[in-house]
Amino acid sequence: MKFVIALVSVFCLFTRTSTADEYTFKPDSDSHAVFSITPVDKRLPDVLGRVFAKQITVFGINVLATKDTPDEKMQHAANVMAQYLDNDGDGEPDNPRVIQAMKKNKATLVMFATERDARGIIEEIEKNGSDLLNSMALQDLYGEETHPGGASRGVFDGAYEEVLHLITSAGYASAYPKVFGENPGTKLSDAMDKARGGRFMEIPEEYPERAWYSYYDDTCGYRCQASEYIYWGLTSLLGAQDYPGRADEIADEWRLNTPKKFKKGDQMLYTLLTDKQYNLPTRLPDGKYRPQQK
Repeated sequence: MKFVIALVSVFCLFTRTSTADEYTFKPDSDSHAVFSITPVDKRLPDVLGRVFAKQITVFGINVLATKDTPDEKMQHAANVMAQYLDNDGDGEPDNPRVIQAMKKNKATLVMFATERDARGIIEEIEKNGSDLLNSMALQDLYGEETHPGGASRGVFDGAYEEVLHLITSAGYASAYPKVFGENPGTKLSDAMDKARGGRFMEIPEEYPERAWYSYYDDTCGYRCQASEYIYWGLTSLLGAQDYPGRADEIADEWRLNTPKKFKKGDQMLYTLLTDKQYNLPTRLPDGKYRPQQK
């Protein structure tokens, strides 16, 4: 997780009227063009209009991108978001409660071509929109880390991570605070405390040997650690981390990279993520959202 996520209980500036049509999509002949790229909505705060040039809206959730961000990377991220949220592909979100929470928290995916580009732009937002950052749930994603079909080339697709962070932190954590809340004492954080070998409010110098989740980034506090933890668990369950070389690449942070390892090694989180009442994804997105026509 790279960008600070600020959550507040206010209504989304970009919320559209909630109707059945808003949640139903009809694919055209291009499997990658279910969602249209449009200019940034003029109703968005001015600072966002100056920074970002294009927009896609997925179930009322905005994806904003700079002009230099490749369209195909932006479309891919939007499709991954749609597939996470509408995992059964029926054209409607699987969990409307999560969608409402994301909209209430102004959940927005912001895309930049590169990390270098992002630094200056984020400084611009912080300088001219400090109040904005405190009233929105923003998650960044870079075009250079977005790799459709990357696993076949031994490259991880960053869209799997950053899009999911937005959904879990701005959606599930808010919709089910006692279950997916990122503070101590929730079902999610209790599972994380076990996975890390104890409850650590600050990053320890060394995690216990029994830990299978050991994130050492000292800029990532307890809530951030919880967001990273559910990301590791769900993407491992869905198979996103299961390809040659990935286990060694992430071993210093996460040791249960396959569905089999995860089910056996982290039963608390596995039970939580497979509880059908929460309608979490059961299939890994491929970036080709094709909702069924009704």
